[in-house]
Amino acid sequence: MGRLDVKQLKDPKDKALYIHHLIKDLKALDIMLKEDLVEKEPIRIGAEQEFCITTNEYFPNNNNIEVLKTINDDHFTTEIGKYNLEINSDPFELKDKCFSKLHYQLKTLLQKAEEGAERKDSKIILTGILPTIRLTHISEKYMTDKPRYNVLNESIKSSRRENFNIHIKGVDELNLIHDCVMLEACNTSFQTHLQIHPEEFVEKYNWAQAISGPVLSSCSNSPILFGRELWAETRIALFTQSIDTRANSFIHNEKQSRVSFGVDWERGSVTDIFRDHISRFRSLLSSNEHEDSLEIIKNGGIPKLRALQLHNGTVYKWNRVCYGVGGGKPHLRIECRYIPTGPTLTDEIANMVFWTGLMLGQSKKYANIHEKMNFKDVKNNFFKAARNGIETKFRWSGELISAKKLILNELLPLAEAGLKKANIDQTDIKTYLSIIEKRVKSQTGSQWMVSNYRQLQKTKTNFESVQHLTAFMHKYQLSEETIDQWKDLNSDHDIEISKIVKHNMNTKILLVDQNDSLELVSSIMKWKNIHHLPVINKKKELTGLLSWTDLIKLGDKDLHLIVKDVMTKDLITISQEASLDDAKNLMTSNNINCLPVVRRNKLLGIITTSDL
Repeated sequence: MGRLDVKQLKDPKDKALYIHHLIKDLKALDIMLKEDLVEKEPIRIGAEQEFCITTNEYFPNNNNIEVLKTINDDHFTTEIGKYNLEINSDPFELKDKCFSKLHYQLKTLLQKAEEGAERKDSKIILTGILPTIRLTHISEKYMTDKPRYNVLNESIKSSRRENFNIHIKGVDELNLIHDCVMLEACNTSFQTHLQIHPEEFVEKYNWAQAISGPVLSSCSNSPILFGRELWAETRIALFTQSIDTRANSFIHNEKQSRVSFGVDWERGSVTDIFRDHISRFRSLLSSNEHEDSLEIIKNGGIPKLRALQLHNGTVYKWNRVCYGVGGGKPHLRIECRYIPTGPTLTDEIANMVFWTGLMLGQSKKYANIHEKMNFKDVKNNFFKAARNGIETKFRWSGELISAKKLILNELLPLAEAGLKKANIDQTDIKTYLSIIEKRVKSQTGSQWMVSNYRQLQKTKTNFESVQHLTAFMHKYQLSEETIDQWKDLNSDHDIEISKIVKHNMNTKILLVDQNDSLELVSSIMKWKNIHHLPVINKKKELTGLLSWTDLIKLGDKDLHLIVKDVMTKDLITISQEASLDDAKNLMTSNNINCLPVVRRNKLLGIITTSDL
């Protein structure tokens, strides 16, 4: 989806022309494979580093274009959210100190990004999901102003014909109906690329699927979304649902989500994988740039397979097949998309080394993995890892085994052997794999975040707690202290922030209907020692406020009435974005002790004098 010149595929003539070129691209790829034109060596690696841009108080900022101009480096590009950017690394030949070289390049570029962001009164954050992201940041006004994102958004909405229904259940539960694809912007990842020998591609792809669950369990780093504790790697559930072209009434058109793990082992050739994607998923986008790939091959050239790449850019497999041309030579690679950003750059490189080592270290024991493991077990392993992280138990080679035991006893030695076979520098191997070992034995990013979030909540509101988490993460993200060394945040840990109503408002409140029995509601207020109860109607709109003062004035008589007969209807309300000083002044000047916090007449919480 890096193309700038895309357009929505609507016109029948455009569709016919695009499909014509898409079919030609498949034939061209078959020819290149048959005539041994696809590069076999040297093998190269690369990475895409996504990150968030925040204000100085760690909320998502909407200035990625301004920051990008300030950085002024071709390695950087935009993402769908105005608070996201991405770095595309150079390709590095898989040998010697390639991983430490990649590490150095990304650190240099991230420092450059930090400097550019600072000049725009911003910060950069390495995290799978930014803890401080809120519902306001997933509206279309926060979408990057580039045609490709708007076209993708309109195409998917047009295909669905209804809103997105997001439901994720962890310790807490998220149930959300949303009207655009901007939930994708919540996710930031560290996408790892490994070039694959064309004759080994399908075998290696299946092996990449098999190891996905264990690798994910070791690097989970996205447990919090909108203040809720969800999955260890919430990105997996969120991304799957946020780019889903399927609507309930059209479920039989596409039975598989565009963001998916797959439905079975792959067989045949790499072209067969692409054919399967084209069969399952209809094309959403087109371009004004077309090439006759068969004619290019006939004339001795190498086609870019533009139509095929455009389609592939809208199919988001967690292990994605990629075709590319570098230095005039075509190559194939696997893109590992499930590894999250953060918590430190060093942790990310360690994740990459672990995954690459496993890819290279596939032993005879695991040859023809599709004949030895049930695909449903492998798929189940992946989603269990997303939910439970390093605490997962996997079905592996017919046995139930803990993630820690599998990684420490089986997979780390396998990865080390694969890296040695590729002549990777011994110091690099030891440095990065030891980080995985220590992390598995101590704590992952998800475990650290959940533990400290809960600790902070004992003395701070949820909103304050996520700010404190993010501030600590920012401080250590480029340090040499990896997540296994991170200390716990003390309850007295503090940062300088300008407090707004959202910091102190109470969201854990009981609501009553305006037609509820007054006797019942007054009893509830006594039982729960509540002084103010917001009143809503059938549309869940705020219509009034019932206070203890209202009941005192009423006395014990007329309790047969309903709530709306007694409640205060002319309410003074406030926005969650208003400052605490504004809330205090509003209550003082109107001689009231409670302010409902609303957005579009919907209640978000209340703030009282005791909250202040």
